[in-house]
Amino acid sequence: MKLEQNYTKAQLTWLMVLRLFIGWHFMYEGMVKIMNPKWTSLPYLLDSKGPASSFFIKLTQDDSLMVMINFVNEWALLLVGLGLTLGCLYRLSSVGGMILLAMYTLSHPSFVGASYMMPFEGSYLWIDKNMVEFAALGLMCVFPTSQIIGFDRALGRACPILLKLKFI
Repeated sequence: MKLEQNYTKAQLTWLMVLRLFIGWHFMYEGMVKIMNPKWTSLPYLLDSKGPASSFFIKLTQDDSLMVMINFVNEWALLLVGLGLTLGCLYRLSSVGGMILLAMYTLSHPSFVGASYMMPFEGSYLWIDKNMVEFAALGLMCVFPTSQIIGFDRALGRACPILLKLKFI
């Protein structure tokens, strides 16, 4: 991938808006969970009805594992959001967000007729907001903006190995 991107101002603006919106969403979700000491993913995991539901339900059987899952989920959301918002380790943040969204989708797919403890925000037929955000993060991986506007511009100069490893 080329380092120099030739985006128009409109393209760069809308890619930045998308990056900031998704970054804010992840960051806010992480902050809300971190700041609520009673938050746990236990009910969400127990409510799994996806193709990997037995895996997600089995995770809930070990209390120490649940503590780790909650910690990783909370902080991964926050760090992905910060990475996207600040344009810092942007590609790594995008892929991390895609992994989280894939796990959420495997646990709670929007199958027709599936009912969950916490209902979806709208009516979906296979494609829900997690899948839309997943696709947007994939788009942002191939149309990066962080080396134009973001901390990755300086990181790439200071530590070229990050560019080589495709973290930014």
